[in-house]
Amino acid sequence: MTTSPDHVNSREDLFAFVVDLHQNYTEEGHTWENADLGRYLDALAAWIHSAPGWYSNFGRTMPADGDWSFFARALSAARHYE
Repeated sequence: MTTSPDHVNSREDLFAFVVDLHQNYTEEGHTWENADLGRYLDALAAWIHSAPGWYSNFGRTMPADGDWSFFARALSAARHYE
């Protein structure tokens, strides 16, 4: 992937990141450990739950002021959005 999560600072950056993620899946999805939607969503939920530990393990501070509802709305809307 060319876009790093560390460089996502805006809605436009998030858009570019998701486009890049999709491109990576198209080209290399067969190498992903969680290559089907069910496993991907399960891993996403597990990572979100464990995120404080991930941040701590990497010596980072978990962002307290993120707009978590924006990401939740995007995930929910993608079920039906064309």
